[in-house]
Amino acid sequence: MDTRLKWKATALLTWLLTTEIAHCLPRVGNEVEATLQNTATESASAFETQYPPSSSEDRLLIPESHPVYRVGLQQDGHSSQQPFPQFDVAKFVDGLGDLLGSGDDTTAPAPTAPTPSTDTGKSDPIQATTSAKHPENSAPNPTAGSVTDPPQKSTTKSDEPVQTGSSPVASDKPKAMHDQDIFQPVATGPIPASIKSRDDHPVKNEHANATDPIATNKFYAGLYLGTQTNATFTQPYSLAWSKGGGSLKSWGMIVSHVQSHMLAYGPPNNKIPGNPVQYYINPVGLQHLIISATELGQSSVMNVEQPKAFSAHAVLKSSAGSAQQITFPVVQGMGYATAVYNDMEPLIESGVFFRKVVSAGSPRPGIFKYQAFLDDDTTWLLYATPADGKDPNFKLVSKTNLRGPKGFSGTIQVAKNPAGKSGEKFYDNSSGVYPVAGEISGSLTDDVGTYTLSWTKAGKDIKGTPLIMFALPHHVHSFDSATKGRITDIHLRTTTKGNSTAVIGESWTMVEKNLPIDIGFAPWSTTDGSVHELSAAAQRAIIQAAPHELKQNIPEQTDLNSMYYSGKALSKFATLVYTVNQLGNNVELAADAFQTLKKSFDLFVQNKQQFPLAYDTIWKGVVSTAGYNGDLNQDFGNTAYNDHHFHYGYFIQAAAIIGSLDPSWLAANKEWVNMLVRDAGNSVANDAHFPFSRSFDWYNGHSWAKGLFESFDGKDQESTSEDTMFAYAIKMWGKTTGDASMEARGNVMLGILGRSLHNYFLMEDDNVNQPANFTANKVTGILFENKVDHTTYFGANLEFVQGIHMLPLMPHSPFTRRKEFVRQEWQAMFAENASTPASKVEGGWRGVLYANLALIDPKAAWEFFAQPNFDYSWIDGGASRTWYLAFVAGESFG
Repeated sequence: MDTRLKWKATALLTWLLTTEIAHCLPRVGNEVEATLQNTATESASAFETQYPPSSSEDRLLIPESHPVYRVGLQQDGHSSQQPFPQFDVAKFVDGLGDLLGSGDDTTAPAPTAPTPSTDTGKSDPIQATTSAKHPENSAPNPTAGSVTDPPQKSTTKSDEPVQTGSSPVASDKPKAMHDQDIFQPVATGPIPASIKSRDDHPVKNEHANATDPIATNKFYAGLYLGTQTNATFTQPYSLAWSKGGGSLKSWGMIVSHVQSHMLAYGPPNNKIPGNPVQYYINPVGLQHLIISATELGQSSVMNVEQPKAFSAHAVLKSSAGSAQQITFPVVQGMGYATAVYNDMEPLIESGVFFRKVVSAGSPRPGIFKYQAFLDDDTTWLLYATPADGKDPNFKLVSKTNLRGPKGFSGTIQVAKNPAGKSGEKFYDNSSGVYPVAGEISGSLTDDVGTYTLSWTKAGKDIKGTPLIMFALPHHVHSFDSATKGRITDIHLRTTTKGNSTAVIGESWTMVEKNLPIDIGFAPWSTTDGSVHELSAAAQRAIIQAAPHELKQNIPEQTDLNSMYYSGKALSKFATLVYTVNQLGNNVELAADAFQTLKKSFDLFVQNKQQFPLAYDTIWKGVVSTAGYNGDLNQDFGNTAYNDHHFHYGYFIQAAAIIGSLDPSWLAANKEWVNMLVRDAGNSVANDAHFPFSRSFDWYNGHSWAKGLFESFDGKDQESTSEDTMFAYAIKMWGKTTGDASMEARGNVMLGILGRSLHNYFLMEDDNVNQPANFTANKVTGILFENKVDHTTYFGANLEFVQGIHMLPLMPHSPFTRRKEFVRQEWQAMFAENASTPASKVEGGWRGVLYANLALIDPKAAWEFFAQPNFDYSWIDGGASRTWYLAFVAGESFG
């Protein structure tokens, strides 16, 4: 067994012994009775059942089997490929001798992205994490003066700029917007004719019933994928179909909530100051409460109805075709777990065990309340609203079973109450109603964005009864004044995003100020905005470095067996051409490369790349055909909807630059690029071809990368910087095409990402949302809905884990990567006295680290990129030294 797995197994066993069994040990019998005596809300018929019995032997309950705590990085759903291919410079650069100062005419194999092993069906992890060997020869020094001094900002240029002529660029100066709706349609037309439809997607849709496109990357996917037993994380609750599993062998819906003392932690990392743990994980399989019915059993089935962006309905039936059913409206942030019964006998179960259940009267006519005290010292509230208005008279028949009347129709709601009497009042006040769907609206005025989450509700007395919903920390921080006034003192921990807060009302409005509306294609800083005017020294450096990179073989670097790698290469060359054309003020130098770039992009528009795209009519989206050959991990799982915002964001950004330099190019290419926007980030819910916002989660404040892969720990995301790249790309594509709504939406998404990444992913010393023994990792690594693991899918080197949250270094990077965060991360990991000095890192990751350093120390970054004998193996396949020189020079002004 792998040493890491042995350690995890030992840690989990220790945790189980010290935590789970400890919960079962005898407690002082009168302690609970003293604090939980009958309240004023109890009816005269209130009853208390003595569970567990007073016998200490009977109290030490050993379950038939412990819950399963799955730890470790799940490989299903993500390939272990590096985030950039290890190109052999010799193959891709014409005139290698000029570039490297050598006359060798070296050749290399034809370019492809790393190819999965034929033995395992997955990439060779050793090969994937090893940098290719590059010649040690150096390129000429690109600077005209001393390389020890970064270029200084000049008010006048010593060189006359070359006229741009027929290559205008849309001005980075933002147009004034007032109350611009950010959710106008991108396009409404059919799929481009070059994209053929297929109805044979490798992942069959067997349990999601919808004629509308299904949002493949949403939180409720565990309800319809695979075994249908994986948890759905609504926050703060987790729901899962028991399906005959666990110690109770129930067939109902599990509702659980994990407190911080129950977490399991990974080993400490002594390479990072503070020795933070590598991961933390919430236990899965806990059965705090199970909402079930006596009729459910082995013939029971569950299907998902009305899957939408913020909600879905899980429908449990006693058997296929039966009218007896329980419908669970599953909505992000819901205050209660709600079950709508139709003619069934309710059975509320607990694998944690009922200590006692108290009938607590009626908060309002027709609603019947119970207090459930569980054996883990938690208190839950249960509200029953029978359709006939009669008292359901629930009975506690054992330490695990609370039973209601036969033939029950109506609703049952459960909620965990950590706030005592005051919390109970809020829950009482909102009982009987529940959300069934959510929607979002938003607008932009100047540099202020607002967005509103609102919910449709159902239940009893919906006009006079407000909803209670849970908000995440980044919501609360940006609430407008009206929403702030409806915050309660009920707080429940979420699985990976700190404490949630209960808020009263059917809608929340969030405000994001100081949006980076002036970010364009040029380098951008938080203090000076877009920097179009570089110093003469910086311009000379760009013009001297560019010819060597413009000689690269653009068609071969862009036509790869991967949409991801191809998109990165197209983005690299588009950014390179822009840098020479606009920042170096030399249109002619990049003219040939620009024409070649447009031809290379056209290969994809014509759908003639190595693995063409197909329109999947099952789930409704545009996917790579690479995964139709039996291995869904091909191209990082694109065929199964993994990473679409990562992959397509690069194409969209490249198109934005090409279209800005040559507006005549847009007419023939706009439809195809808009198709990518609609697939990964559609702006409307009534598009017959694509779901709303496949990747970006407007509730969680960031995207989820995992698509149609069953996962015990829910959705996940590995690269926050590529998430930001997508928002930036659609902002710039909207600007280039004149789509004001898309541009505004990109701006608002950037603002939300700036806040959510600071709260959850990019952790400064004062972060309070992640565990204190984890925050010194500085980045989360991979953040799942149920765990956070400081690693990547392709290796655990610090430059990998931290660097995947850096690349690509683009104009948007300074906005989401705050200076204080970058400073703390650099000092902890990549400074000369740290465990992993950037100066010792191999391959393209070294360039990534030093470009990131420009955000806090542009002088040192300039010295790195402008040094004599620069080794081009330090530039990854998705970047160029020319752009990095411009990026660093721009940062030196900030």
